[in-house]
Amino acid sequence: MGFSVSGSAAIVFVGIFLAFSTAYTASANGFERVSDARTDVDDEALERQNTALDIANVTYDAGNGTLIVDVDNEGSTGLSVGAVDLLVDNDYRDNFTARNVDGDASTDLWLPGERLHLEVSLSDRPTRVKIVTGPGVADVEVL
Repeated sequence: MGFSVSGSAAIVFVGIFLAFSTAYTASANGFERVSDARTDVDDEALERQNTALDIANVTYDAGNGTLIVDVDNEGSTGLSVGAVDLLVDNDYRDNFTARNVDGDASTDLWLPGERLHLEVSLSDRPTRVKIVTGPGVADVEVL
């Protein structure tokens, strides 16, 4: 065997080594991303399972056209006030005249056992109020 056979075999083996290392890196990164995504889905499911809320009070003050909603965080998960959505008669409302957690309007953290107080200006008395949290847990109150 001459140099040409040995040289070409070495080139083929180096090519196989480079191809395998590239394929291994790509497949390992892909597997890691899928594993991370599954972990995130499991974490979100656990957060939903540990989230519970109860609409404690819904009143409509016809004198000044204000809907007042008080919601208790009865789960074991801290929630973000900014991620809470209010639906009044199936209309999304974000024009809060007041929004606070246990009297503190500066916080965005709604911890277990605390009460969220929302006030919204409305011209008519609503018939249905729905609160939806960031993890997707909701509670409905019919007036």
